[in-house]
Amino acid sequence: MNTARGRTPSPPDLLTDELAIVRWAEAQSLNLDGERPCLTEALELRERLTGLAEALDAGLQPPAGSITAINYHLAREGGCHQLTRTSGEWRLRFAPARRPNVLQAIAQSAAATLADPLLFVRRCAGLDCSLFFTDNSPNQSRRWCCASVCGREVRVERRRGLLR
Repeated sequence: MNTARGRTPSPPDLLTDELAIVRWAEAQSLNLDGERPCLTEALELRERLTGLAEALDAGLQPPAGSITAINYHLAREGGCHQLTRTSGEWRLRFAPARRPNVLQAIAQSAAATLADPLLFVRRCAGLDCSLFFTDNSPNQSRRWCCASVCGREVRVERRRGLLR
């Protein structure tokens, strides 16, 4: 979802065509299997996930449309449940028939984030930054997507104010 957000007031959209999605997927080491994702579907999923992140950041319930979009892409993955023994304990796990495509992998990541009670979605508190990030710090106090970039700007400004 951060492909249309950034650390400037008007960041460029990084998903302008199918080739941009392919480049992004390759940079993220996601499976393409020769399949090029549909730009319209990718942009729609991004819009739904952005709405989800905004709701979670505001402490609201996830929008139904976001959950529907995630479930739609998760349902497209074939496979079955398997019972496996791990460290002496039986576990039920889902075994996919093949690696997920790009949009399925993104939906899986969003679902895992939403299902993790110790992971919080936050909007960066950087001055001009609009990126979202996940916060799994012990007291959920993380404020910036990248402390060395966005956090540094705030600390420098704070010091300047103290020196004057």
